[in-house]
Amino acid sequence: MYADFTPTRYRLQSQASGNIFEDNGWTLDAPGEEKPALIRAIYDHKQLLTLDSSYGLYAFANWLPIKRLLEGSSAPVTYKSEGLGKALGLSNLWITFSGYWPERNGGMTTCSFKETEAYAVCGRMNPEQKQVLVVASAGNTARAFAKVCSDNNIPLLLCVPHDYIDALWFSEPVKDCVKLAVTAFDTDYYDAIHLSNLIAKCEGFLAEGGAKNVARRDGMGTTTLSAVTTIGRIPDYYFQAVGSGTGAIAAWEANLRLIEDGRYGSNKMKLMVSQNNPFLPIYKAWKAHSREMLSYDSELARQHVTEIEAKVLSNRKPPYPIIGGLFDALTDTDGDVLMASNLEAREAKELFLKKEGIDIYSASAIATASLIKSVNEGLIDKDALIMLNITGGGEERFKREHSLHYLEPDLLFGDDPDMEEVKQKLAGLKW
Repeated sequence: MYADFTPTRYRLQSQASGNIFEDNGWTLDAPGEEKPALIRAIYDHKQLLTLDSSYGLYAFANWLPIKRLLEGSSAPVTYKSEGLGKALGLSNLWITFSGYWPERNGGMTTCSFKETEAYAVCGRMNPEQKQVLVVASAGNTARAFAKVCSDNNIPLLLCVPHDYIDALWFSEPVKDCVKLAVTAFDTDYYDAIHLSNLIAKCEGFLAEGGAKNVARRDGMGTTTLSAVTTIGRIPDYYFQAVGSGTGAIAAWEANLRLIEDGRYGSNKMKLMVSQNNPFLPIYKAWKAHSREMLSYDSELARQHVTEIEAKVLSNRKPPYPIIGGLFDALTDTDGDVLMASNLEAREAKELFLKKEGIDIYSASAIATASLIKSVNEGLIDKDALIMLNITGGGEERFKREHSLHYLEPDLLFGDDPDMEEVKQKLAGLKW
């Protein structure tokens, strides 16, 4: 179907030094630089050229750092809100929806915007690459990568906390090219990241890279591209819940490219990101005017993770302080970090279902609750152009309409695995 695709032309730039260099195929850091910083894709096409909807996510391919197009993708969908906007007294509220919603052409069957990451990252991989991709996740990312890799026969090893594996549901059985390693009971996303880092050091395995992977960020940035190309200009405000903040960084980077494009305005969206109280590491660092993350006792962090409903927002070491990361994105856009409780999120979720007609994830409900609070507290102009990034939805409907298959663990690890244990267990896996 995509045989005529020409790989996207781009180079990479260090956000610390400004140096521009070629991508060696899977570059995650600027060569020869010691200061931690994100790298950014610099595309040959300065204006966004969109393809038709049959390309799914790849309608935005000329601003994605990819070598190939994969089957089965869907793009985020943007529409002007009537119900929620009217309920909140907002005259110009636009919703960007990533998930399952057939009536609005929402075709993400994992029901999460993590599909935007997975299709972009896997599209960046060289088809001849023989390494196994390693991805850590608290649930949604794992589900998205499992679907994309299964559908396209890409070897994948997922690292997920044991308590979160019920999120690994699918409408079809997952192929054997996808394997699952789980950390012990009562561990969290941080433990899954630790395990993935150990595995990625082993021969034959490739670290996906998280926020450092330009394909992950630019894939997520398609939410902003969807919004701006649909609306016709850059929004004034951008609302999203964050765990790592990578999606907000991606929105900021897409915003900067759209300014350079020249057709959509010159303003920077005010990033209004939110966390689920009481798990608030980004919120507390930002309110303390600190680039560095504040000290967070591990046991207290684990306790807070058990208390929040939006488990996907539980990243203890987000790309907040790194140059080009979330701190810089918030600073450059005069943004803010908000918070919402489980109760506020549940009420927002109910309101969204009632006014818009589709169920949404807890993380999306945190973003919606923060929008509601911002309106009630007079923090935003009710006539401003607002983008609400609904990063996941339609799961309840999807599960009602489909039979489900669950991914079972291939490897089980204890509380604190070491390299010897990792190598021993990996030796038993076959792809």
